[in-house]
Amino acid sequence: MTVQFPFDNSYARLPPRFYARVDPTPVAAPRLIRLNSVLARELRLDPAFLASPEGIEILAGNRVAPGSEPLAMAYAGHQFGHYSPQLGDGRANLLGEVGGRDIQLKGAGPTPFSRRGDGRAALGPVLREYIVSEAMHALGVPTTRALAAVTTGEPVYRETVLPGAVLTRVAASHIRVGTFQYFAANGDNDAVRLLADHVIARHYPPAAGAENPYLALLEGVIARQASLIAHWLLIGFIHGVMNTDNCSVAGETIDYGPCAFMDAYDPATVFSSIDRGARYAYGNQPRIAQWNLTRLAEALLPLLNEDRETAVAAAMDALRAFEPQFQAAYQAGLRRKIGLRTQQDGDTALVEKLLAIMVKTGADFTLTFRRMADAVIVGSFAEGEDFEAWTDRWRERLLAEHADPAETSRAMRAVNPAFIPRNHQIEAAIAAATEREDFSLFETLVTVLARPFDDQPDVAHLALPPLPEERVLQTFCGT
Repeated sequence: MTVQFPFDNSYARLPPRFYARVDPTPVAAPRLIRLNSVLARELRLDPAFLASPEGIEILAGNRVAPGSEPLAMAYAGHQFGHYSPQLGDGRANLLGEVGGRDIQLKGAGPTPFSRRGDGRAALGPVLREYIVSEAMHALGVPTTRALAAVTTGEPVYRETVLPGAVLTRVAASHIRVGTFQYFAANGDNDAVRLLADHVIARHYPPAAGAENPYLALLEGVIARQASLIAHWLLIGFIHGVMNTDNCSVAGETIDYGPCAFMDAYDPATVFSSIDRGARYAYGNQPRIAQWNLTRLAEALLPLLNEDRETAVAAAMDALRAFEPQFQAAYQAGLRRKIGLRTQQDGDTALVEKLLAIMVKTGADFTLTFRRMADAVIVGSFAEGEDFEAWTDRWRERLLAEHADPAETSRAMRAVNPAFIPRNHQIEAAIAAATEREDFSLFETLVTVLARPFDDQPDVAHLALPPLPEERVLQTFCGT
């Protein structure tokens, strides 16, 4: 049986210095763990074919699909603030583009950018990315998606021997801030221009008609990142490795390594085992996003204006827009989380007081806001004098909305999830799959997290924060 993937591979039509042509490396015994049939149909792919032996061969990298032009993308990046001049896809293989979206295999074997690595992925990180990226999509956050996960029948060697796996990832594109840096650092302004034109055509078409298309491109990326980071903070998400090579110019969340969701609210929260200086802590993410965008602006300077001073001034003006754009999105989101539809003086202070109480009491970020939705109608949402005093102020503010309490409660439920990918549950799913080939909890989490705003009483325990002995204090990159 043969199927024609509707590939149209615009990135492969860029000059050869943008990538290395390389096929995926076949694996011994691929087996399908899960296929995202809904996403497959969105891409106009046949789920029945993808789940067939021939389809699984493609998802594992054992067979190149008709129309695919496999390649590994070249890019550089600042990693924890230190510039690495060549990174690139060391374990990923871009098969091509379907419906304007990238289809990529992660864990598909070594490439010229592997830097002595094996190019493979362990099962645990593949399951983590599948769970979290699909949960992020259901939460309404721009993100890469998971189309499929397969085991390889081969071990990978990290600190221990682990089962191998391959993730099929779908993205608007895999172009990063680090992609621009790669060419800018080499003084290849022609490549920077080609890349910018490609990104404009693919992601920011209105910029092509602007007086200065490249400045409009920069402004567009800044606006999307400001909105994205606000999304992250509003659901308690911590990326963990916000390097410039993990910053998508399309405005999607990309590269789920040691990512995690907060349980108890604290802006200083860090889970990533490699973030020893807390550079990418929850509360630092807006500042780091602006830092990353400054690196993009530097790479684009030759395109902004022939006169460097004029180019720098234009870039700085664009970058100054990040903070107000982020704050507007973040504050509006916080108001929605506590049931406010209008903006009044004192709203920011009201929310900041709530967050300060949550830090002081160690309140669970997700459940505090979720329980507030019920408290609009009846009862309280948290115990303690601080919460009680704040609740009185909050109820007074709600009265000024002149809204029906039931409608307010419904609106709050629509933005405050009951279910998030809890770290301890993800780790339990990974352990069961890795140690016993038991994927039942993985399947349950994927199913439940597809409906994060529904109560789902049969699995209510999955909405609860971890017990002290269940807490996960560190997450790992998996490379």
